[in-house]
Amino acid sequence: MTTWTDSDIRPTLLEERQLYNHLLHFVQIESPTQMIDRFRSLFLDGGRYKDRQIWFALEKLAMNKHADSHFKFILNRCCHILINRWHLNPQLQWAAPKLIELFENLPHPGRAGSQSAKRIWELLHSFRQTEQYLTLRRLSRVMTQTPLASGSGSKQVATLIQRYPYLYEHCLLSEDSSYEHQQTVQQIRSRIQQRFELDLSHYVTHQVRYAQVLRRHSYTASEKILQSVKNPTLLSDRELGAVLKHFVGKVQYRKTYRDFAQSFLVHSSYTPSYKEFKEDLYEYLTASIDPAYGKRHFNEQLYQYLKNMYPHHDFEKPNEFLIIRTCSRLLNFLVVDSPVRPNHFTFVDLTTNLGETVTTGLLLKIVLVCYNVKPSLEKRLSILFNHYESSHREGVPWLVKSLENMNIALSVHFGSADVSCLNQIM
Repeated sequence: MTTWTDSDIRPTLLEERQLYNHLLHFVQIESPTQMIDRFRSLFLDGGRYKDRQIWFALEKLAMNKHADSHFKFILNRCCHILINRWHLNPQLQWAAPKLIELFENLPHPGRAGSQSAKRIWELLHSFRQTEQYLTLRRLSRVMTQTPLASGSGSKQVATLIQRYPYLYEHCLLSEDSSYEHQQTVQQIRSRIQQRFELDLSHYVTHQVRYAQVLRRHSYTASEKILQSVKNPTLLSDRELGAVLKHFVGKVQYRKTYRDFAQSFLVHSSYTPSYKEFKEDLYEYLTASIDPAYGKRHFNEQLYQYLKNMYPHHDFEKPNEFLIIRTCSRLLNFLVVDSPVRPNHFTFVDLTTNLGETVTTGLLLKIVLVCYNVKPSLEKRLSILFNHYESSHREGVPWLVKSLENMNIALSVHFGSADVSCLNQIM
């Protein structure tokens, strides 16, 4: 971490406050179009901004010797001051993507009329290579008001971010995100999650009613009786039906996922040692694995991974902290280990051989017995999303279907989606 002296930091803090307060003032009284023009004039017009005091503050920030490492945070904060205000009004949310578009056509630093303007433009170009800019682009996609089930437009994985609110915390926030921005992301997450769960509930209710009517009437008559409700996922109707049946119905031995988890929790509460807990956890997880696949290599790999985990605790009574650490490391093994060099061979192998639904169920099993690792699972999946966001959807169908499956599994088990009516036809 960079260490700054008082003489370095005091002037820049003063200029930062000037810049932030200036934008905070005008975003409350000007339209988004006016604010985008103001932002363009301040950062892209090369020193022709009308308020000279604010321009001089920006100059000082850009010419500071720490600007290479710190200016990205300043610029990020400036963008979020506007976006945090606009997100409160659905009528204004269109402006966020328009603001981020300004960075797509930046002026060349060589054309600047002054040294300070050249420096600002250089810093703007550098900003496009930062994590802060990536999170801004993802956020602008989330705030674009397009139907969640839409498959039109760009076919990049990145354009699907709006569909998966469980990824927002790790895809839309960066290291310097303010408390206000964290609240903004949380509110957007809640709103989009509720909308998906409501759409899923409506779709399931319609499908159940349709099946009931179809038993008593012809297909043509049934179509007339019930108005169509759109499938809110990227799965086909048949695929969605199978996924819902899997996560809501009996999986094995006439038990649901929640039944299995409850049985495991009751049993493990009496487990005398951590070593035995790991063995029970292995049996719990592999019970839903196809033996033909498990016996090839997966079961042995999982067994050895668990066996070698925290061996110095083997003869202790497992406590909550140790269980959380164990389940979190399991997710590293099953999904992806690190964002730097994301090794996810096991996850790809699981989805290839068992399918996305069974693989999602395996991860769900872990979260159902240790809810505290749900954020860890979301982080693992966000690493995969970020890794493949520039890829074509058709090139990674296993990822898209896994994300869709997880959206359904989390909504059914931890959200407010009401799919209880499925029990009438299962």
